[in-house]
Amino acid sequence: MNSRSLATPEDTHAAGAALGERLQAGAVIALTGTLGAGKTHFCQGIVRGLQSADTVTSPTFGLVHEYREGRLPVYHFDFYRLDQAEDLLEIGWDDYLDARGVVIAEWADRFPELLPPGTEWWRLEHEEESGGRLLIRLPS
Repeated sequence: MNSRSLATPEDTHAAGAALGERLQAGAVIALTGTLGAGKTHFCQGIVRGLQSADTVTSPTFGLVHEYREGRLPVYHFDFYRLDQAEDLLEIGWDDYLDARGVVIAEWADRFPELLPPGTEWWRLEHEEESGGRLLIRLPS
């Protein structure tokens, strides 16, 4: 397990951008962590790393946001408000996975069974002592 300390939101963006720069079509990124841990900030960095200037916001109420500018399209999901896996399937989850863009799922641990093999799992946690964040690469 790899981990990295992130002192500021800018550090979180930079870590996400570094990930985004290496992603290829079909990549699936699963993000976990508590409320306010930085999942959306990390996603903003990923989208920037994919050379997009789109404004990235949390898809909590829309469930999915699409960012089509940049090197690859990004489909940004938030599973937080979903009650069951069937809700995700009804909004076209499988179609997004087949779209050959990058799929990012916040709160992915709510429905891990729907994530394909090869998904990259990342966890963001608050660091109480420093006030920053800890970014952890989880085993797939």
